[in-house]
Amino acid sequence: MSTFYKTADKPVTIDEIVNVLSHRPTATTREREWRGVTVDMYARLPDISERYPALDHHLICYCPSGSARLVQGRDGTVHESLICPGISMLMPAGYDSLWEGSASATARLRIPTALIESAGEQIGRRSTSQIEIRNVFETRDPVIEHMAQILVGELDHKPHPAQTLIVDHVSFALAAHLLRTYNVFEPVIARSLPALSKVEVARLTAYIEDNLDRPIGLVELAGIVNVSRFHFTRLFKRSMGMTAISFVEQRRIRRAQSLILETAIPLSEIALMTGFADQSHFTRRFHRHVGSTPAVFAREHGRRRTMKG
Repeated sequence: MSTFYKTADKPVTIDEIVNVLSHRPTATTREREWRGVTVDMYARLPDISERYPALDHHLICYCPSGSARLVQGRDGTVHESLICPGISMLMPAGYDSLWEGSASATARLRIPTALIESAGEQIGRRSTSQIEIRNVFETRDPVIEHMAQILVGELDHKPHPAQTLIVDHVSFALAAHLLRTYNVFEPVIARSLPALSKVEVARLTAYIEDNLDRPIGLVELAGIVNVSRFHFTRLFKRSMGMTAISFVEQRRIRRAQSLILETAIPLSEIALMTGFADQSHFTRRFHRHVGSTPAVFAREHGRRRTMKG
């Protein structure tokens, strides 16, 4: 377990924080000298107990992958939760922080207070007394997620004059979003979470059932309900409680179970009929869902097969 304690007479800057943390980023935008948001990528930390001084900037920790149970402490409050993909944590400038447990892989977006103030001026908040960003231990904010993914994606591109323009616009848009959604002095507007209608769910399910014998892509599923792939992935999971890919595979396994129980079709053919690459792939995924191989499942239900599962 790593432990790191530090006191500071003044808040830690964006430039200083890399030397304050006990771990190093796996990738960073620092050498690119972006004028807006600074992005540092960090790998998963399985066992931590760390306390850090206040920052002179706002911090968003966005989880792009993996999951971990994390304890956060700020402003006299301790919060424990499971951080999973799509979750963001928002820590305003001026907060001491405590981190314990496990930390998932994170993209840490460091936002200068000057950027927030500039955005505030543009929307009529000419006094910094009208700006105070909320402390948020966890939120699933699709706007933050989308902008974080754009910024992280730029790390995969070589530096280019166009990149500066992209980053400037995304940084300013993110600052504006924080003001609109997380400013203490703005009214909190309850956001209704969109969901697929019963008709749309039925349409998607019917389409999937009719095409289980071939690969089914997210783009074509999104087209059925007339939304973008990006929006569809969030919309589907929010509506169905699982990803579209998991739902499709679940349907494949159910179809395979029915064919095993109701027909004498060889397992190798059932694998292809239900969209699996081959019998080996079919066997692995079937065992993961059902707890037994297709052949064992058939025998347990009184069906004899000549081919091994």
